[in-house]
Amino acid sequence: MATNGKTNGAPAVNGAAYPITDHTFDVVVVGAGGAGLRATVGCSQAGLRTACISKVFPTRSHTVAAQGGISASLGNMGEDDWRWHMYDTVKGADWLGDQDAIEYLVREAPAAVYELEHWGVPFSRTEAGKIYQRPFGGMTTHFGEGTAQRTCAAADRTGHAILHTLYGAALKHNTEFFIEYFGIDLIMDEDGRCRGIVALDMTTGTIHRFRAQMVILATGGYGRAYFSATSAHTCTGDGNAMVLRAGLPLQDMEFVQFHPTGIYGAGCLITEGARGEGGYLTNSEGERFMERYAPSAKDLASRDVVSRSMTMEIRDGRGVGKNGDHIYLHLDHLDPKILHERLPGISESARIFAGVDVTKEPIPVLPTVHYNMGGIPTNFHGEVLTLKDGNPDHVVPGLMAIGEAACVSVHGANRLGSNSLIDLVVFGRAAGLRCAEIVTAGEKQSDLPANSAEMALSRLDKLRNANGSTPTAELRLDMQRTMQNNCAVFRTGEVLEEGRTLINKVWKSSDDVRVTDRSLIWNTDLIETLEYENLIEQAVVTMESAANRTESRGAHAREDFPDRDDKEWMKHTLCWADVSNKAVNIDYRPVHAYTLSNEIEYIAPKARVY
Repeated sequence: MATNGKTNGAPAVNGAAYPITDHTFDVVVVGAGGAGLRATVGCSQAGLRTACISKVFPTRSHTVAAQGGISASLGNMGEDDWRWHMYDTVKGADWLGDQDAIEYLVREAPAAVYELEHWGVPFSRTEAGKIYQRPFGGMTTHFGEGTAQRTCAAADRTGHAILHTLYGAALKHNTEFFIEYFGIDLIMDEDGRCRGIVALDMTTGTIHRFRAQMVILATGGYGRAYFSATSAHTCTGDGNAMVLRAGLPLQDMEFVQFHPTGIYGAGCLITEGARGEGGYLTNSEGERFMERYAPSAKDLASRDVVSRSMTMEIRDGRGVGKNGDHIYLHLDHLDPKILHERLPGISESARIFAGVDVTKEPIPVLPTVHYNMGGIPTNFHGEVLTLKDGNPDHVVPGLMAIGEAACVSVHGANRLGSNSLIDLVVFGRAAGLRCAEIVTAGEKQSDLPANSAEMALSRLDKLRNANGSTPTAELRLDMQRTMQNNCAVFRTGEVLEEGRTLINKVWKSSDDVRVTDRSLIWNTDLIETLEYENLIEQAVVTMESAANRTESRGAHAREDFPDRDDKEWMKHTLCWADVSNKAVNIDYRPVHAYTLSNEIEYIAPKARVY
């Protein structure tokens, strides 16, 4: 491991000298959630020297919080077919998903789940010993005719089971982990190739420069740009922001999924599996109102439909509670034995965060930010794409993105529940396979440009010494409130225009941030400020993209444009952010209207009803 500079001296107070420790790997994976760990295992298995950088201990990555399950057409609980899964995913995505990528996802899904099973994921079992599968929103048989039981579950702690298993697999394959390292910025050369990443070791305050043939971003979503989110506080979309600062676009950022059932007040998630097991929603009149909005799927309609229905009930004065501002989720009619066996985690969450005994009383719930459909544009190999010289599929060399950070796009305008965990493992695996093809183990890498750490270090130094008048927490709260009020479940041109003004104002006032701790070791003030800077860039891009799309599609529902407009808007939004001038620029990529094989035809758009 080559090093330059002193690696033991503390950084000079004036910021002139931050000693840098240099590392060289074949592949560097940033993020140790489901996607990052699956890619890490794949690259290590292929004999590539792989590093995995994570800002939290791997098993604390947010995948650990995924409850309901992972979708795959195994057919253990009734007939199933990957073509039905594909139809559901295309329809769920409101025809904004790329059908070649969707076909790849659903065809690879069963093998990916069996692989997890063989690695040791403790799935719940049927009487016959097969993997237990539950019904989930939007999952059907026979192209929308029946209800599919497609979601493979380990009680209501599926993400927890998968993450721990993958971490074990990564350790078994001798991956080198750099834990509690915060990725600051990518290193890009003048040819537009990604050459590595600069990171801060939060425990020692030292700077590390990782040179690699391939950098894989698996940094998760940016739910914490909103006030109420089911995401962990670490979900700040760090990779997305690095991509923006590298002069590359993000795709479809206007599509933000609200999970219908976050615990009122806490935002903590109650899995859709609760409704899959027979739970239902009621309003202040005790009415099961979903029957009015989605007559056939009812409480198991797709998430955007359920979230909007709940919001309409509340706005029409039928909300529950003393302020009439939420809805009840009933599980009290279910057998306590089933609750204990299949939903133990949420029974506990309801008790802790809402003071509710689910066997006797309903849980107070409210739609809460849950998932970002948008992210870094990629193909189904995980390679990052950009629009260059008229080519919408130009591959950015040396850079990949997977998981919630990426926009493949299999989820389009709205992700179906239980399609996120399968997305992680299928495309994490795809990225590993692609690296095995195009990266040569141990190949000599040319020297990094002399100023390769300049952008990262100047940003770090500027924020570390930031002496404005506004604390980070105040700016963050302004951003979160603006996003919650002006870019949520219901949108109108007027509300979004006001949001654009407000969010750009917050962005501009970020220059006035104040950081009080000047140290580098476990400086949470500095890390939260770096995270805030990442969030505000994505918040602006999200608001601008939403104001720009004049139609309703999936999670993006506008009251002033209630209909989907396939003629004008069947395209992916690309949004660039000029961080120094605080400006954004929007362009488009076509949706891939073709499949991967001739075993299924392109699924043509039609009205999306449940």
